[in-house]
Amino acid sequence: MESHIAITTDINIADAYQMLVDPKSGGICTFIGTVRDLNNSKEVNNLFFEAYEKMALLKMEVLAEEAAQKWPLNKIVIIHAIGKKEITEPVVFIGTSSVHRDAAFQSSRYLIDRLKEVVPIWKKETYQDHSTWINAHP
Repeated sequence: MESHIAITTDINIADAYQMLVDPKSGGICTFIGTVRDLNNSKEVNNLFFEAYEKMALLKMEVLAEEAAQKWPLNKIVIIHAIGKKEITEPVVFIGTSSVHRDAAFQSSRYLIDRLKEVVPIWKKETYQDHSTWINAHP
């Protein structure tokens, strides 16, 4: 199993997808998280992401290994953005490729759910009148 793990200021979706392509893979599943314009009935202007990068990359590697043990995967890509992100910009890319689609679907869902639970990345939402930190974990 081959993996690509990164924290970056910009996510190139086409490049991330190409990292998943494999002649042995009949199924590629991706999840792309983007900045939306509304949260809890408040108009969002932008998001700002910070990470404890060394620990975040280590946790992301552990998640990739966990997924590879649970499903027969050929490739895994986990990329998260940091810095200021505007509405509609991608902030996270999760992708897996496998011989069959079921493993790709299940593993991608697992990776995004676990990433949000254990990886030390925080976001601050900025509204018209104030800002607030969200997801103050781990």
